[in-house]
Amino acid sequence: MSSNQPPGYGYPQGGSGGQDPYGQNPYGQQPHPQGQNPYDQQQPPPFPQQPGSPHGYPQAPPAGYGQMPVDPALAGMPPLADSGQRFLARLIDFGMFFVALIILLVVTGTSVTDTGAFLVIELLVFGGQFVYEALMLQSTGQTIGKKVMKIRVAKLADGSPPGSAAWGRAAVYSFIGVVPCVGVILSLLNVLWHLWDKPYRQCWHDKAAKTVVVKV
Repeated sequence: MSSNQPPGYGYPQGGSGGQDPYGQNPYGQQPHPQGQNPYDQQQPPPFPQQPGSPHGYPQAPPAGYGQMPVDPALAGMPPLADSGQRFLARLIDFGMFFVALIILLVVTGTSVTDTGAFLVIELLVFGGQFVYEALMLQSTGQTIGKKVMKIRVAKLADGSPPGSAAWGRAAVYSFIGVVPCVGVILSLLNVLWHLWDKPYRQCWHDKAAKTVVVKV
């Protein structure tokens, strides 16, 4: 019987010293130069430079790792005002004119059952609210309520105060409620619209004037 036995099943033939008979690393990895850490990874490229903001606001830096991506439509804009801030600002402004309405009703002795007189007083209050809001927003973008809550109205195009557009904005907000039969529903829809509007959280009066409400 020959002493040279055939290799066992599954063992490579030929070669010596543990060398791979196929000339390849058995794990499919390429050899690394001496002294180089095989686990070093190439660093990611730097963030690309973004073009200037289309809104005219100061350009915001790109979000880093672990941060939520910024909607391109909001790039460079100040943060949009929260719903709570907007609601409280409106509540402050509304409170002033509600007090004025009560005072007028008491002074004139008018009740809600006096339909004609009550409507006249209501229109006076709505008219005063309209002029107040338009004048305040035109130059600064802030009513008293918005100043307290540190928010402001700004043009969507460049972030400046609304200017003459404040009159159209105030008209939609103030007079949409006097539409017969459906005025209350329209007013409610108007002020709630920003809750689901994307990406600028605009109410109808914002859309009419092309404005947004941002934090100061």
